[in-house]
Formats: sequence, C-alpha cells, structure tokens
Amino acid sequence: MPSESLPEAGPGSEPQSVLSPLTSASIFLVVTVDPGGEQAVRDLLPDIAGLQRAFGFAAPEAVLSCVTGVGSDAWDRLFDYPRPADLHPFVPLEGARHRAPATPGDLLFHIRATRLDLCFALASEIMKRLRGAVTLQDEVQGFKYLDTRDLMGFVDGTENPVGDDASDAVLIGDEDPPHAGGSYVIVQKYLHDLDSWNQLPVEAQEKIIGRTKATNIELDAPGSHVALNTVTDPDGTERDILRDNMPFGSPGSGEFGTYFIGYARTPDVTEQMLRNMFLGVAPTGHDKILDFSTAVTGTLFYVPSADFLDDPPGPPAAATTAATTAAAAPAAASLPRPADGSLGIGNLNRSTTP
Repeated sequence: MPSESLPEAGPGSEPQSVLSPLTSASIFLVVTVDPGGEQAVRDLLPDIAGLQRAFGFAAPEAVLSCVTGVGSDAWDRLFDYPRPADLHPFVPLEGARHRAPATPGDLLFHIRATRLDLCFALASEIMKRLRGAVTLQDEVQGFKYLDTRDLMGFVDGTENPVGDDASDAVLIGDEDPPHAGGSYVIVQKYLHDLDSWNQLPVEAQEKIIGRTKATNIELDAPGSHVALNTVTDPDGTERDILRDNMPFGSPGSGEFGTYFIGYARTPDVTEQMLRNMFLGVAPTGHDKILDFSTAVTGTLFYVPSADFLDDPPGPPAAATTAATTAAAAPAAASLPRPADGSLGIGNLNRSTTP
C-alpha cells in the first residue's frame, strides 16, 4: 500500500513502515544485545529514520525502509516503559512429526527496497553502529523470485489484507494505548528440500499448498497449507496477518528456503496458524508442507511506533544505577591508598590482596 495512503493510528502513534508495499529485495538481521550493549542500542534507535533517509534520498523510487522490532527479553533491559500487552518469547511447538524451534533474538531489522545495494548499505551502517554491543544471530538476504513466487514454485502473499483491512489487522489500537500504532511480528527461517518436493506431481503439490500452481486459484483442499492458515473468530470473521515472506538461497551450497515474516495486531493470530501447521487439526493432521520445509528459527518481536523510536524512553532504573556506579568506579580506584594498606573506608577497610 503506498505510503501516502497509510491510515492514521492515532495522535502521537505514527506506525513504522510495516504497511509499505512489498519489494523485490530485503535483508533480515536478528541480533541479541550483549551485556553492557544496551546504551548503544538506545543511541541507535532515534537515528534509524535518518539513516534510512540518507541512503534512500538519491533513489526515492527504491522505497528503502527499515522496520525495527524488540524482543521480550530485551524490553526490560532497554526501556523504562510499560511492556506491550502481548509481548512474550516465541512459543516453541513440538508436533508429532515436526517442530517449530524458538531461537534467540533481541532486535529485528527488516530492511527492504527495490534495490539490494541500498538494503546492504543500510544494514552495514546499522551493524557498524552496533559493533561490540550485539551478537548477530541470523542474517538473510531475500529476493523476489520470478513472478512473486517462492522457491517451491507457488505465488506467495496472495491473501494479504489491503487498505483499512491491513491497518485493522496489523496496527495496535486503543486496546493497548501506550503502544498504539505498534505491531507484533513473528519471523521464521524455513529450509526447503527442493529435490524431494520437485519429485512430486504438480497435482500433489497443489493439494498440499491449496492453490493451483500455474494460475494461483484457491482450491477446496482440506488440510492444505492455505486451509490451515485460515483462522476465524467464532462468528466466522477471518483474522488476517500481513506477510512479507522472501525467498533466499545459495545454489552453490544447495541451501534454499523462505524467510517467513508475519505482522499482526496481536501475535495470537499467527501463533494459531503455527499451532494448526505443526500440531495439526483433526482429521487432516499437520501441514504437509512441513514434510518438505523445516523451520530452523523462530522469534517474536514487538514493533514500536515510529514516534517511540524517534524519542525512546530512558533506560530502566537498574541500568541507570549500574551506569552511575560504573562511572564512579574509576574515580574511586584512583584515590590514594592509605599507608597501612587499607581501603580507607572505616571498619570495611581491609584489602583482600595478600
């Protein structure tokens, strides 16, 4: 959806570019924050929008953007601010045949454009700013494949909501006022066994996916990937998420896959889809696509509003106290030691050094 048609999310709660149009290139970075690296992260967040403008200025048609997400474990380390109501660690799933693992992730940077070089430039600058403060957990470069197909040969993202439906499905509203304009996102990296998949007849592939391969027409196929990812309320209203999945791969190493990324107003919708896929639904069982596609990562992030990132809250009180103590330590260490070898602090003055 073009940026000029983005819906209003409420005063002071301008969303990040989660509703931007799908692009032909992307880079996904997932990192964990090292102990002591919190301030470097807080220093970077207000600058991301400016970095995006700087690299994208000469090529506005490339629609460079970056969506930043924060994981559950990092939130209380970074901000003195109420937790988002639905923020929690990714819930791993253990099905009868397949599993969805939970993997580490404190920050997600979803960088996208119509030019990979711009994604690369922005990703490089972000990681440069965070050098020594974070540990890279996963990096994937995604690309548009043929006519918006995944590497299994099917069109992806057909049922994405648009317009007001996208806003309603993705952006937090008055149910969590401190986080209005935010969103939640779940990411998973799937590796495909394309040799086995391509040995299946097209008709068998179509029954597994739930769509025709050539024309992308939805089929009446109980237990298909499409059917299991259709989640409805008790009144029959379908609950949507916004996918921006991207193929990735390396012909040399033979690693091929899909990077799943799903934005939603509440993670419960995506989590129900995953439960359907991995745990199965009677009488059809698990999603048969998992017999050919293995999840190797899984992380949940909260995506703050753009206003939140522009002026993030201060650090937690504990972090402020620790920083003050650390700053005072060198000064204390430089004080002259009394001649008797004590530390000069009354009865607690004996050195532990022999």
